[in-house]
Amino acid sequence: MNKNVQIAIVDDHQIFRTGMEVIINGIPNFNITGSFPDGGSLLQGLKISQPDLIFMDIKLPDYSGIDLTRTIKQKYPSVKIIALTMFGEIEYFNKMGDAGADGFLMKNTDIPELEKAIKNVLNGEAYFAKEFLGYLNLKTKSVGQPLVQVHLSEREKEVLKLICDGDSNNEIAEKLFISTHTVDGHRRNLIQKTGVKNTPNLVMFALKNGLIE
Repeated sequence: MNKNVQIAIVDDHQIFRTGMEVIINGIPNFNITGSFPDGGSLLQGLKISQPDLIFMDIKLPDYSGIDLTRTIKQKYPSVKIIALTMFGEIEYFNKMGDAGADGFLMKNTDIPELEKAIKNVLNGEAYFAKEFLGYLNLKTKSVGQPLVQVHLSEREKEVLKLICDGDSNNEIAEKLFISTHTVDGHRRNLIQKTGVKNTPNLVMFALKNGLIE
């Protein structure tokens, strides 16, 4: 990246925020420019300046991370948001996706995945922590909801599988020997065919309805 990326974090646990600040400030071209204990202080901070990306805790003392994400996306649509999640918060995945979250990261992530998530989201792609996707897959299979029949081509199934594996457009293109433009076209077609709003909702839909193994 050619410029310093401005990053904010909102989480009500000070130790966690401090740890994230140390880690992110230690990665070249990434800077924490705001650290907030709740949604109210974040919204006040955004009136002064907007970061490129916000790490958003889903459960905050004064706001739902879902409502806060929706509000920020309406007022500051260029700001990217990565939801910070833990096991047991799966019920929020679809709602955070509807609200406009660009990515989902486990709170116990390692530094390489943290860096990858930031870069993918800033490049306009969704990011899903692989550990979370595995857990999501198990939980949705256990729900036993009726299947929705959607006809997908073999190539679309391949692309969908890799999207649900958390791969970026570049990674999918390399694995399937196609261009990133073609990958993006398949992604748009998948969203249209399934009738969902965005990539996070596409992942949930695919897992719930058995569209991938």
